[in-house]
Amino acid sequence: MKNRNEFDQALPVQVRLPVQWGEMDAFGHVNNTQYFKYFESARIAYFNAVGVMKDMQDKQLGPILAETSCRFKRPLVFPDDVLVGAGITEYHDYGFMMRYGIFSLGQNAVTSVGSGRIVMVDYNTGGKVKPDDELLAAIRTLESVQ
Repeated sequence: MKNRNEFDQALPVQVRLPVQWGEMDAFGHVNNTQYFKYFESARIAYFNAVGVMKDMQDKQLGPILAETSCRFKRPLVFPDDVLVGAGITEYHDYGFMMRYGIFSLGQNAVTSVGSGRIVMVDYNTGGKVKPDDELLAAIRTLESVQ
């Protein structure tokens, strides 16, 4: 993702967040841990869009974040607003791989990209479960809207 158009094409769910003064560190830019919080906001918005949060309440089936990564391309600083996006790149037996991106509106640039491996679990047993057909269909519909 090199520009806003590619960002929008790759990430069907996006949230707009303000960069807060308190998110910056002693080096004068947003602390690297904050990027994972931004990713979390986009991930939860994605899960809401495809009904995962409702399944957690109704069926006690939901996601866990098994691993995550971030590639920092440009520093973020206050003041700014960012778009944080999420999308699905791969399907696995017990979950999927998510892609994330952060786009700085102030810099008009993609500032970071990341990924997260999601595993679906039964919160009653703690065991892995396969995503059901309804969830997979909702993801495929959302991803095809791009």
